[in-house]
Amino acid sequence: MDLTGASALVTGGASGLGLATARRLASAGAAVTIVDLPSSPGAVIAAELGGSFAPADVTDPEQVASAVAAAAASAPLRVVVNCAGIAPPAKVLDREGNPSPLEGFERIIRVNLIGTYNVIAQASAAIAKTEPTAAGDRGVIVNTASVAAFDGQIGQPGYSASKGGVHAMTLPIARELARYAIRVVTIAPGIMETPMLASLPQAAQDSLGEQVPYPQRLGKPDEYARLVMSIVDNGYLNGETIRLDGAIRMAPR
Repeated sequence: MDLTGASALVTGGASGLGLATARRLASAGAAVTIVDLPSSPGAVIAAELGGSFAPADVTDPEQVASAVAAAAASAPLRVVVNCAGIAPPAKVLDREGNPSPLEGFERIIRVNLIGTYNVIAQASAAIAKTEPTAAGDRGVIVNTASVAAFDGQIGQPGYSASKGGVHAMTLPIARELARYAIRVVTIAPGIMETPMLASLPQAAQDSLGEQVPYPQRLGKPDEYARLVMSIVDNGYLNGETIRLDGAIRMAPR
């Protein structure tokens, strides 16, 4: 898909995987709208990329609808990438053997799963109204799951459930949106060099990287972004979750 003269929207675009993706999309000629929290550096980054910033909470339908409308106003919306998410650890039982507060589990599900669904719903409605390209395509939506969807560790029931949900809804949504010529693909990253992991001591980062069969290192955000661009470019990729993880299979802890 030629992105020249097209619009792209990236949630969580002010840092990590989203930022790397926004840069790649802008380099390919897309007008990029970064969606992130008002407290993020989204406005500064959008200015650097020649795009726009739409502050929004991905769980809020009205805020997301406004962000989508802003993106679609500049050019036909063709690409949407869902990178917004949270990953706080939370066990089922606390150290005293009592149930952990339900609010923690609910928050992870709300941001990672419901937030992703909300963006898909709002964005697909806009993409469906665009004129198709010469090849007959209208757009592509890329979601972010995690290897935790398949290899969840102790302390990750909420995170694994949320990312497993993103994986599980990929195919049915792709099947539904096929009638509008909209593809839906999900990436399940492994241990990536995000700001959260970058804050760990170097020894801890090296230890995590050594768990990866090959290459024995953390994944780079730009490797995620390059996979996004491959998905955008390859029109036959649809309804699939692709692991990007150096062949790691996570241990219980």
